Amino acid sequence: MSQGSRQWVSRGIGEAARAALHTDLPASAVWSLLLDVFEARAHSRAPAQVLHQFERDGFVQPAPIDQRTLIALDAQLLAAAHEFEALELSPLAPLGACASVGPTSQHKIVSALRGTEVVSDPTNVLALECARRLRADGGARVRLATCHRCVRAQPVPKLPGFAPHFRIFCLVSGGHEQANSDFTVAEMLAHIATHLDALDRLQGDGYAFAARRLTLLATPPRAALADRIAARIGGIIVERGALTHPYYDGLRFQIHTRGRSGDAVPLIDGGAFDWLGALTSNRKLRLIASGMGAQLAAYLFRTGGPI
Repeated sequence: MSQGSRQWVSRGIGEAARAALHTDLPASAVWSLLLDVFEARAHSRAPAQVLHQFERDGFVQPAPIDQRTLIALDAQLLAAAHEFEALELSPLAPLGACASVGPTSQHKIVSALRGTEVVSDPTNVLALECARRLRADGGARVRLATCHRCVRAQPVPKLPGFAPHFRIFCLVSGGHEQANSDFTVAEMLAHIATHLDALDRLQGDGYAFAARRLTLLATPPRAALADRIAARIGGIIVERGALTHPYYDGLRFQIHTRGRSGDAVPLIDGGAFDWLGALTSNRKLRLIASGMGAQLAAYLFRTGGPI
């Protein structure tokens, strides 16, 4: 969304005040000012107003899946990721955790106070943890996993199972690239194998994932890597294609599966990213990240559950 289309936001605020809030004032002063604003706003709200928002605002309503189902689902997903260290993330991330490394608008993220934002994509937070560890030990190979509820301030598809807040199962691998791009190939294969194992585990625990299909997408310079990856994958239909989405660093994979509705759903998405180079100024570091829509899996693929 362009700044011009949001001029109403700063209507009534002088240019000097707007410049002070955007860039001139120290961040700590802006956070303190906003804390005072929200303190006053919170105390001015009547209880009935709070209840009215709770009844109508999708950001704050409970998830449509029973919590016991989600906890059992997390256990199966993390068991599949036994080669990855499991982290319980904070609900908050540093302000700009997504927008600073990718083509993401901050308007799609719930910005918070004290220089933070509500986690909208756990892979970005896991990438920060990878960067922190690799700055301490550049020769390490970092593998991290998490199951996390995140929030996104963007239009929600009017389809069953979709909501402004939802649970994602994420994997990231970070490390120094090796000869012949062996790190990238090995970690892409590890992510794909882990997600397929997760589907197998869930399949034996009351879920159904029919007609699984893996799509490998690559830009022309990375097509040979995608071919190497495809040649080492068995047990699932593999399709190759061209990658045009600039969000990824030349490689992307998706795992589609058909739910009870009969539609093929891209339940799992992953690929290569250049974020570690941007975060550490070391362009030889590589990041592979992937995620599964865990809440969507519980909603659409659980046997006997709602569609």
